[in-house]
Amino acid sequence: MLDNTLKTQLKAYLERLTRPLQLVASLDDSDKSREMHELLREIAELSDKISVVEQRDNAERKPSFAITSPGQAISLRFAGIPMGHEFTSLVLALLQTGGHPPKVDADVIQQIQQLDGDFHFETYISLSCQNCPEVVQSLNLMAVLNPRIKSVTIDGALFQSEVEQRQIMAVPTVYLNGQVFGQGRMSVEEILAKLDTGATQRAAEKLNAKAPYDVLIVGGGPAGAAAAIYAARKGIRTGVVAERFGGQVLDTMSIENFVSVTETEGPKFAAALEQHVKTYDVEISNLQRAEKLIQKDGMTEVQLASGATLKAKSVILATGARWREVNVPGEKEYRNHGVAYCPHCDGPLFKGKRVAVIGGGNSGVEAAIDLAGIVSHVTLLEFAAELRADAVLQRKLHSLPNVTVITQAQTSEIHGDGQKVNGISYKNRSDDSIHRIDLEGVFVQIGLVPNTEWLKDTLNLSRHGEIEVDVRGQTSLPGVFAAGDVTTVPYKQIVIAVGEGAKAALSAFDHLIRQ
Repeated sequence: MLDNTLKTQLKAYLERLTRPLQLVASLDDSDKSREMHELLREIAELSDKISVVEQRDNAERKPSFAITSPGQAISLRFAGIPMGHEFTSLVLALLQTGGHPPKVDADVIQQIQQLDGDFHFETYISLSCQNCPEVVQSLNLMAVLNPRIKSVTIDGALFQSEVEQRQIMAVPTVYLNGQVFGQGRMSVEEILAKLDTGATQRAAEKLNAKAPYDVLIVGGGPAGAAAAIYAARKGIRTGVVAERFGGQVLDTMSIENFVSVTETEGPKFAAALEQHVKTYDVEISNLQRAEKLIQKDGMTEVQLASGATLKAKSVILATGARWREVNVPGEKEYRNHGVAYCPHCDGPLFKGKRVAVIGGGNSGVEAAIDLAGIVSHVTLLEFAAELRADAVLQRKLHSLPNVTVITQAQTSEIHGDGQKVNGISYKNRSDDSIHRIDLEGVFVQIGLVPNTEWLKDTLNLSRHGEIEVDVRGQTSLPGVFAAGDVTTVPYKQIVIAVGEGAKAALSAFDHLIRQ
C-alpha cells in the first residue's frame, strides 16, 4: 500500500520512537480487512519497535485497529484505513503513542492532563476532508496524554450503515459519550475550551493584563499574518487576536495560484502562515472573537466576546469573509443535515445520492464537477441567465452525463422530513413557475460575506458591508487600517490579501512615527 518514497519517509519518522508499539487489529474476512492488515504489516516492517497483533474478536467496528504501548493506558483507535488526508494523523498517532513529544504548548498539555472526567470521543470523517485531520489529531493527542480520554476515528464511507443510523451528513462530526459534541474544524484549544468551562475566564484575565500594543491585528488569515510579519520586522510591539488563526484558508481545498508555490492545501498553507508569524516576536491570542471597536484617550480598544479588552496605538482589521447563505426556509434547519458548504469535506457522505449545487460561478461549477464523480446526480441551480464560471470549467461540466444545469433558477426553499433534507424548490425567473426536485443534499456555493457586523456604526462600510479603505489601507477612523477580503479592495485572492496586509502594516508604522 505504501510506495517506496513514503516508506523511506515513514521509516525516518519512526526512528524517533522511544518505546514499543502494538498495532492491535480487529479484522474480519472483508477486502478492507485484508487491506488494513497489509498496511499495518508494512508499517511494522519499518521499525523493530512495532508489532502487529491480529484479533478475530467482537469489536464494535471491523476493520479497525488500536495503537497501544505496553504499560501505557492509551485508548486510540482507527476504524478505517487512514490514508489520504488522514495519513498524517496516523503518523502523529504512532509517534506520540511511541513517546515522541508533541509540538504543543506546555500549558495545553497541562490542561489536557488535568481534565477531570471520562471522555469517549467518536469522530466521523471522510478521507477527502481537509478539515478532519486537525480534529482527529487533537483528540488522539488528548487520548495519549490523558488515560481517561478515548478517541476513535471512523471513516464514514466505510461504515455507512452507522452514518445512516446516526444521520451524519457533515464531517467531521464528533460524538462525546454518545452525544453530538461538535461539527466542523476544531483545534485542540477549541475542544479544551468546550470541556474546561473555566478556560474562557482564565484567558480573559490574561488578556486584560496585557500592555497596549503598537499595532494590534484583528484576524489571522493571510492578510493578518502578513501584517503581523511586516509590523514585527519594524521592531514595534505587535499582537494578533483571531477567532481562528488561518481564517477561511483553513476551509480551502487546493491552492494553485499563490506565486512561487505550485500547489498546496489550505490547512498546510495556514500552518505555514502561523509558523512564519511565530518566528517573530508577535503575541497571538487565538479563539477570541472581536465584538466592539472603541477609540478613546488616544488609544483604540478592541472588546472581545470573552469579556477581555485589548488596547493599541493602531489597529489593522483583517477579519476576512465567510460563506454566503441562501437565506431561504430550511437552510438553517438542515445545516449539516443535508445542507453543506464544503463539497470536498462532505461529498463522500452523499455517495450514490442526488444533490443540488446552488451557484454557477467557479466555486459552484467546480463543486458540481467534483460531486459528479461521487453522487448519482447533480443539479446545478444558477440565478442568472447563464453560468459565470470560466469557459474551461463550463465545458467540463456540460460533458458530464449525470449533471443537469438549470439557469434563471431562484432557490425558494430547502425541504426536509424533520431530520434531513429531502428536496429543494426553485422559481423559474422567466415565467415565475415553481418547481421541486427530490434529493438528499444541497451544497451552497454563492460567494462570500465580509465579517463586519461588529463594526456597523463604527466606521465607513460599503453597501455590501465591506470596510472602505484608501490606497494605503486607511479606514475612516484615524489609526485604524484594514486589509484582505473584509475590505473594498477588488478580487478576493490570497495573494492580494497578503500584499494588502503588508501595505496596511507599513501604513500603520508610518502613522505611528508621525504621531
